Amino acid sequence: MTAAMRDIAAALNVSAYDAQLLRLTNNAVFALPDAGIVIRIARTHQLRDRVTKVVQLARWFAELDASTIRLARGVKQPIERGGLVASVWQFVPPHPRTPTVEDLGAALRTFHALGVPSFPLPLWDPIADVRRRLADADRLSKPDRDFLADWCDRLEPEVANLVGRGTRTLIHGDAHPGNLIQEPSGRTVLCDFDATCVGPWQVDLAAVAVGEARFGGTGKHRSLATAYGFDVTADPSWPLLRDARELKMIAAAVPLLTTGSRIAGEFANRLRSVRINDSTARWTPFADLALPKSRR
Repeated sequence: MTAAMRDIAAALNVSAYDAQLLRLTNNAVFALPDAGIVIRIARTHQLRDRVTKVVQLARWFAELDASTIRLARGVKQPIERGGLVASVWQFVPPHPRTPTVEDLGAALRTFHALGVPSFPLPLWDPIADVRRRLADADRLSKPDRDFLADWCDRLEPEVANLVGRGTRTLIHGDAHPGNLIQEPSGRTVLCDFDATCVGPWQVDLAAVAVGEARFGGTGKHRSLATAYGFDVTADPSWPLLRDARELKMIAAAVPLLTTGSRIAGEFANRLRSVRINDSTARWTPFADLALPKSRR
């Protein structure tokens, strides 16, 4: 991915000497501050359709002047290099103010009011996403694979029922403060539209509530509920939304598993807590474990 980033920078006629790895999960995200761009590379070529969707959404957001991150100007996208697919975005300089859950609540309220674009978007289907990861998980043990597959089988009809009877709107799909960026102007914008789809808007309010339960902290969910005007934990769909979110939070590590790695250890910790039905077990974000210590 680093080689692909350098190739893309060369193709754009910009230097990669100051490239900084910002994030390494399902994508490698590199900032090139002097060039004013961010290069976001999907880990596998199988994610090409997702990258294409994100680029299409970004262009639509720009037409609406939505509060979202913008693609780099004048770059034909997506870009393919070394069997990988990438998108290129405008670099936003670091801001002294860190976006809050209150900002997220306001951003989501506006985002959900955008409507649904005319081009096709997938329906919210966390189970299909997990099954794709399991199909490409050569380092996953059979007991763990079977457990996750059974979990998918149990949730699949419940998810289909919720999508079928609920109000469908545009949903971000991975709504948490880490996917907010503060622009120099002071405007807060959303980023990372890999999981954006159409479905019940309550999905976007579940991530913070589940994150608080699993990663620790108090008050964030309450602040989000106040800013948005709705408490998702009081919704009848909350048990399903939490279950589906935790399944995705565990399966996200499947492509990253290597024997003895910190991510593999955290994956085992998460899976164990679900197996023994320990809803109080604390988890560590995979992103914190994936970056080199100098970047955490």
